[in-house]
Amino acid sequence: MPPTTAPSLPCVELYTDGACSGNPGPGGWAFVLRDQKTGKELEGSGGEAVTTNNQMELLATIRGLEALRRPCKVTLYADSKYVGQGLSSWMAGWKRRGWKRKEGSQLKPVKNVELWQRLDELVQRHQVVFEHVKGHSGHPENERCDQLAVAASQKYRK
Repeated sequence: MPPTTAPSLPCVELYTDGACSGNPGPGGWAFVLRDQKTGKELEGSGGEAVTTNNQMELLATIRGLEALRRPCKVTLYADSKYVGQGLSSWMAGWKRRGWKRKEGSQLKPVKNVELWQRLDELVQRHQVVFEHVKGHSGHPENERCDQLAVAASQKYRK
């Protein structure tokens, strides 16, 4: 009998960015999702009237991962060190401490905890690798996400 091999997961690239005019203020998020095999792309964006830049960075990542219909290998490209550090180093400790962060000798609630918990659910479904992209450095997909996020935030400006 020939050995069985598990089907390999689809590989996708997820580019994300968030924007905020004031912090807090009107904000937008955006993602570009690309299937590495077919090159097919999907863009998404949205915003909120009163939000923070960190919330928009998280929402961009969440919405991009939510757009995936099945588990995938995801290379996440973002200019947000907040998202990157949260995924790679902070989240494990927050979870061990009941979604609390250390502030000096005290434990405080994690900021944006509902977004982090949703992101945690999504990254457990997928194999996610974070790659930091320098913002506003001419990276085409990062620039596209920035344009989409800023345009989404403009809808909420008075």
